[in-house]
Amino acid sequence: MTRVIMDFHALSLPPASWSKTDGDALLVVLAADADPAQLDKPLATLWRDLCTAGELELKAGKTALVHQPAKVVAARVVFCVAANGSAKAMAKAFSTGLGLLKTGGTKTLSVGVLAAGGPTAAQAEALAVAALDAVYLYRHTKPSAPAAPGLATVRLLCASADQAVLQAALARGAAIGQGVTLARECANRPGNHCTPTYLAEEARRLAKSHGLKVQVLERKDIEKLGMGSFLAVARGSAEPPKFIVAQWQGAPKKQAPIVLVGKGITFDTGGISLKPAAEMDEMKFDMGGAASVLGTLRALAQMKAKVNVVGLIAATENMPGGKAVKPGDVVTSLSGQTIEILNTDAEGRLILCDALTYAERFKPAAVIDIATLTGACVIALGHQRSGLFCPDDALAEELQRAGDNALDPCWRMPVDEEYDEALKSSFADMANVGPRAGGAITAAMFLKRFAGKYPWAHLDIAGTAWKSGAAKGGTGRPVPLLTHFILGRAA
Repeated sequence: MTRVIMDFHALSLPPASWSKTDGDALLVVLAADADPAQLDKPLATLWRDLCTAGELELKAGKTALVHQPAKVVAARVVFCVAANGSAKAMAKAFSTGLGLLKTGGTKTLSVGVLAAGGPTAAQAEALAVAALDAVYLYRHTKPSAPAAPGLATVRLLCASADQAVLQAALARGAAIGQGVTLARECANRPGNHCTPTYLAEEARRLAKSHGLKVQVLERKDIEKLGMGSFLAVARGSAEPPKFIVAQWQGAPKKQAPIVLVGKGITFDTGGISLKPAAEMDEMKFDMGGAASVLGTLRALAQMKAKVNVVGLIAATENMPGGKAVKPGDVVTSLSGQTIEILNTDAEGRLILCDALTYAERFKPAAVIDIATLTGACVIALGHQRSGLFCPDDALAEELQRAGDNALDPCWRMPVDEEYDEALKSSFADMANVGPRAGGAITAAMFLKRFAGKYPWAHLDIAGTAWKSGAAKGGTGRPVPLLTHFILGRAA
């Protein structure tokens, strides 16, 4: 797997001296209400000349790139205007500016932020995440992909009084960015490369490189435990299922851990309830929840977060075949509850429910499951916010706040008991699907039946884990949300 190496530094240098900073390029990001007169004379003159020529104005989204500017040490200068000084607006501006500079031999980049009270810690974190996003390019199965951008060092220019705070924020952003990169890389690999075995191997690599404790349960171990629901999904595939238990212990053992449960369907055909052919290739992304668990654990381990976290990943393919589970079959879950499988394409909840029961043995402080679970959630929320389902108001508020702070937002959806009626079955304790209406909610209500012994939340990331179209690929979400949530608990 490609490892992106990039250094981030907070460098004490006020706007009155930015033209003197060395390196290959200088990115100047201004809030729309900033005063360019605060820049030193060479940069202020350059700004004024660009505005006079009609090439730039103090309006959100405006940019200009200048080569070999007069009396400026950096070989290239980019001006980029943000809507305001918020971390969200600045993150967008950083991405735009980095997009102009990631090619052309830029190895060392200095970044100056001109905004009231800036640069802030939130802006610094956003810069590091944006920089790592800008240089990521999938190339594992594409030899014709261009060479990786050479950007290796990013320096945030700041006042000396803010240097330590901003350096810590850059380190946090770098860890989150590396976690996002790992999640994206896992998700982007084709289904014949990223198998359940591959996810298990990636977890073991993390254990070796970042000090995690990892255990991989094989089919016979899963059978011995009694995970009948998980095994039902795995029956149709020639790929062996894996149940991955990864632990980061950054706090004393007596501290109850946070458990992250990731859906690891490495390819989803729908099983006997076969999906339409159109866009089925994107079902390699159905392990986005598992990828986000690995990415979050990597970020936390890189920061040596003082918290205990357990990652549980149920990994398998969902395939048709002579041994595949059939609509109408009844299986017994690890909890002892029986499930009538009316639709084999509602398989994610069938593997997650056994993982949620397994989580009980850790006596967790909270359990969050993360899954590309339902198309219904995409219809409800589109591709901007992940769906949050949580009966615990305090936990829901924590997760929403973490998502907002991480620029990885979610939106709380209902889990009213009336929705539970849709899962009634004449032949088992429950059905795995209800009517089409409210499908994302009934999926959450199904999982809720297995999560009654601890504070629990469910994140449906079907609309946010990947992008389609020309920019097709994994996003790495919700690694930032999860990391912020857990760091909040650590604090």
